[in-house]
Amino acid sequence: MKRRRLFTAALAGAALPLIGGAAPAAAALPASTVDTLDAFTDTLIPGAKRFPGDVAVAGVATGPGGADAGFLTLLTDPRVGARPLLPAVAALLNARAWGYALSQGSWPTPRLPAFVALSYRHRSAVVARLFQRDDPDRDLWAVLALASGLAFDAAAHLPTAQAVRDRHPGLAVLRFPPPDPDGFWRHPESSYRLVLADRHPDTTPEGNPR
Repeated sequence: MKRRRLFTAALAGAALPLIGGAAPAAAALPASTVDTLDAFTDTLIPGAKRFPGDVAVAGVATGPGGADAGFLTLLTDPRVGARPLLPAVAALLNARAWGYALSQGSWPTPRLPAFVALSYRHRSAVVARLFQRDDPDRDLWAVLALASGLAFDAAAHLPTAQAVRDRHPGLAVLRFPPPDPDGFWRHPESSYRLVLADRHPDTTPEGNPR
């Protein structure tokens, strides 16, 4: 829960200036917002296309990527509270993509959001610019990148034991170890092949202090 609160505070602090300091009421995300954010996380953690005609995922890698791992589920989790901010975030990313495309002498197709319309190579170039030290919204992109990692590497939107049981794609790729049958991890074999400290007598069977 702490990681969700920290993520929420970081995203809100970075994104609220984009929408005048007040978040609109929560509503279903527009398809353009969904595609734009899926394309963003796929740029950071590329994967295979999820279905024929998938425009958000560039398909430059095999296996699951950021768009498969619950990135949007994490961002729209009511406990995170970031959903109202996401259309403005996607609009800013698309504005940056428009600027980049025009600088390259091209005109993105109006059929797709500007960032989605770019090839993976050009998406990567846009994202690289977002993380330059002089980018005024660098903190926002850093938080979104953190969300991509939290969703893929940690399944932050799910209880970890459930995520492992359900074969969460990121944890499966990382070969995250399964818990004991009761849902806890006890690691009976020390990672250094050496017990570094005695178990405290007040430790509970679950491994927590009393």
